[in-house]
Amino acid sequence: MAGDEALGLEWSPGRPLDLAGTLGVHRRGAGDPAYRVEPGGAIWRACRTPAGPASVRVWLDRSAGAVAARAWGPGAGWVLDALPGWLGAADDPTGFDPDHPVLRELWRRYSSWRVGRTTLVMEALVPTVLEQKVTGVEARRSWRELLLRFGERAPGPAPGGMRVPPAARTWQLLPSWEWHRAGVGPQRSQAIVRAARLAQRLEETAGLPYAEARRRLQSVPGVGAWTVAEIMQRAHGDPDAVSVGDYHLPRIVGWALLGRDLDDAGMLAQLDPWRGHRYRVTKLCELSGRRPERRGPRVALRDYRAI
Repeated sequence: MAGDEALGLEWSPGRPLDLAGTLGVHRRGAGDPAYRVEPGGAIWRACRTPAGPASVRVWLDRSAGAVAARAWGPGAGWVLDALPGWLGAADDPTGFDPDHPVLRELWRRYSSWRVGRTTLVMEALVPTVLEQKVTGVEARRSWRELLLRFGERAPGPAPGGMRVPPAARTWQLLPSWEWHRAGVGPQRSQAIVRAARLAQRLEETAGLPYAEARRRLQSVPGVGAWTVAEIMQRAHGDPDAVSVGDYHLPRIVGWALLGRDLDDAGMLAQLDPWRGHRYRVTKLCELSGRRPERRGPRVALRDYRAI
């Protein structure tokens, strides 16, 4: 059957690689239908490539000192060609000087984490827009429901329930009640539909300089600075993309580096010495696990389906 024949790849990164951490930025919760982790650590991803749907299984072959992968579907060859980029082959930390006692230790512990680059812009854009101004639980629930209903079965022997995200045309044609049924309010659904209508132009940004890519992405109404940064981190491999406007990030950076809260302005001032690598620094702060004590009630979950 077409799509059930596997293509294979072995690739040596030439340096230590945190496979789970580097690919994990694409996981939208434990129930993400496009991402699975096997008990032994192998990672499955289902994606829609320019050549068509694909599923890929990636793992570390420690005996060979390499990354091994098998891919299925019309897009299998495309995925294997792109996989080194996904795993940070183009990520160059040259010039990054962690001249801070906390950062030096974090860089020593987590220097195998890489800034990957998928070049799949809509794949990064849609779940990021779903995360705008809602809790992570709400966004992940919507992403899961949309993929289970409108995605297609992942090619090959991918674990049961895995789905390839819908094509841009499918996002465009979803009626308003289906968005509502998935718990997505009109502001977010309309932003996704507008982006889907411009999908080809947005996918082209993966080949543009970072500044030009950001301008084109942010020209879409409903796609603001925070959303653009999150897309740039994943699809473009931008090591300097800072998620300004994130509810948690300024406090995470503040507590990791200073032991106190920061706001966006304070975070940017603190990150300025590492301009060019500011996303790298914020990710190291997240990996540190340092968090302020939780104060006050948790943000209440909302269900737009009841509105």
